[in-house]
Formats: sequence, structure tokens, C-alpha cells
Amino acid sequence: MDHVVVVGAGLAGVRSVEALRAHGFAGRITLVGEEPHRPYDRPPLSKAVLLGQADSTVVDSDLEALDVRLCLGIAAKGLRDGVVETTEGELDYDGLVIATGASPVRLRGEGRQHVLRTIDDALALRAQLVPGARIVVIGAGWIGAEVATAAAKAGCAVTVIEAGEAPLSAALGVAAGGHTIPWYGKAGVELRLGAMVGSVDPDGVTLMSGARIEADVILTCVGVRPAVDWLKGSAVAVEDGVVVDEHLRTSLANVVAVGDCANWWSRRFGRRMRVEHWDTALGAPDTAAATLLGEVAVYDPVPYFWSEQFGHMVQFAGHRGTAERLLLRGDPLVDEKWAVCWLAADDRLAAILTVDRPRDLVQGRRVVEGGQRLDVTRLINPAVTLRDCIMA
Repeated sequence: MDHVVVVGAGLAGVRSVEALRAHGFAGRITLVGEEPHRPYDRPPLSKAVLLGQADSTVVDSDLEALDVRLCLGIAAKGLRDGVVETTEGELDYDGLVIATGASPVRLRGEGRQHVLRTIDDALALRAQLVPGARIVVIGAGWIGAEVATAAAKAGCAVTVIEAGEAPLSAALGVAAGGHTIPWYGKAGVELRLGAMVGSVDPDGVTLMSGARIEADVILTCVGVRPAVDWLKGSAVAVEDGVVVDEHLRTSLANVVAVGDCANWWSRRFGRRMRVEHWDTALGAPDTAAATLLGEVAVYDPVPYFWSEQFGHMVQFAGHRGTAERLLLRGDPLVDEKWAVCWLAADDRLAAILTVDRPRDLVQGRRVVEGGQRLDVTRLINPAVTLRDCIMA
């Protein structure tokens, strides 16, 4: 293998380059990025950048020292065996890493919709967050909550529209997500639950009910889709992202996939997973590089992600789909710091959500990895550490 092409110049792409060199690959590497910017981190876009605390989130990686050919402002548009077709011509490869991430979903309507995926998106939105501006955020997921936090701090009049019965209901379920409802009112944010958007208009939003909400700025945060349209017609299997095995191999020889666009098989949870979070982009490239170079490596992490919203650090680890019941550590109505634990039928921890309890998150993630059973009586006592809830 002489030439590896990495398509996608986000964190997953950069870490793939680093991993290839770390595993001893001495051949040529070409890193292709659709944006004109040097590779940067995305999580700070809805946090530090939107809050005005940073203007750049460039990844701390010395690409020159890694001897990488960096091709920015170039998009992949097709794939044949051994050839990536781009907007600037064809690139031959011996090995290929697909790291093209995901693209935001937009709603119907003629009004201008902001989305938050790129540094340009974040800077353009930040310029609109001025005192008194009427901001409508569509979607009370992770990004929607973080944007609402920044907009409220900027003195905007903020309305959040959520189709579900609670914030974060898609990620956490209604029971857990419902505990965050009071945060919106305390921040002066109007939260409309069970509200479906019919159209985005030039001067606001029309709900399916016919109700109108006037707005100066509209941000759509209703999810993303894997950016894999350029793979249509190729030999790479695509279904909710690029289909890969536990080694991150695709259906095409010498091609692997990482990051938001990779739909990988988890041995731990016995199902396919596509996790759209920073930790996946950080960790998966090492397995992908090893696989590409003929080593045996398995990607099977406990998914992890975090959010900073309304003055709280919210962290999650695990996969709640295997759980049969939910238990609280602390009372969200009276305690500033609390956690939610999802347990399987045999009292093994499937997932944990923590609010301002970082020690619970660290220990909980290890418990999910280890698969130990927990003493439920001790678990519901927030004064007892999670590691002391493990049954012998």
C-alpha cells in the first residue's frame, strides 16, 4: 500500500492520518476536505464559539510533520474501485478512509434557516444573537439546548419548539429528558413541547396546528443525515451511513469508514450503531488504520458524549436500548446534582446520564464496560459511589 486517501477533513479524518503514521505507514497520504478551513473541532461551535469565547477551534495536529497532502475546498462526488472522483479531478488510492461526517436536516419553507454544523455556521449565527432578537430554535436536542443557552445569555427572546414530549426525548426518552424541562423556564426560555413545525417562513414559523411564532432568527436543529450520497452507485454498502463491521471495514476491499458516517457493528451491544459524537471521531480512527494496514483490531467502545446547557454539565455513557428499568440517583426536583441509571434485567448497568456528577460518569462508564451487576439499594443512594455498588 503506497497511497492512502482520507476523505473528510474533520476530527475523524485528522485522527485517521495520525493513526496511520502511528501504525507505521510510511507511504503517501492525501487528506481531502470540502470546507476551505484547516481541520477543526465541532463540539465548541455550539459552546465556546457561540458564546463568543473562541473564534477558531483548529485541531492541534501538525499535518506538515505528518507529511500529508492537504486538499481543501474539494468535495468527493463518486467512488470506483481504486479511484475517488472529486470536484477537482480523480484521486487514485491503494487504501481509503471514508470520514465525510453528516449534513444537517432542513425543514420545508421559504424562510432562512440557520443550521449549526460548520465554523461558518457558528460565526454567522453568533452575529445574530443580540439583545432583544427573537430567536426560534426548532428541536430541543443536544444542539438545540446549547444554542438556547447561548441565545438566552446574549439577551435574546428565545423560543424552543420540540415535537416530542420532553427535551432530549429522542436520545434519553421522555422520563429522563423531562427532568430538564425546568431548566428552560429558569433561563427565561419559552419551551413548546409536542409542537410540530409546518413550515419555516420569512418572518417566523408556522406550526402544524396553524399557530404562528414570529422570529428574527430561526435555527433548525432536528438532526443530521450521513453525508454518503457521493457513494451511490459504488461497491460500498450504504444504509443509515456506511455499513462496516466491527473492524470498520466496508464491503469494498481496502476501504474503511469512521466518524458520524460509519454504521458499525457492536459486539458489546449486539447491534449496529452510528454515534454522532466527538468521542467516536476521536477513538475509531485507530481501529480503522490498523485494519487498513492488515492488523487485527476491533472497535467496540461504550458510547460517550457530553453537553453544556443552562449551567449544567450533562454527560452520558452506554446504550439505553438494552435496559428494562430506570433509576434515579438524587432527586432532580431538589438536587442540583443527579444521575439517571438504565439497568438491564439482571441489574447490569446499560447506560448512565449524569448532571454535574463527573465521578459518577467515569465510574459508570467503567461499570458498563465491565458488565458488573449492581446493588440497586445502594445505587439509588447518591452518597454511595458507583464502584461501591458493584456486587461481588
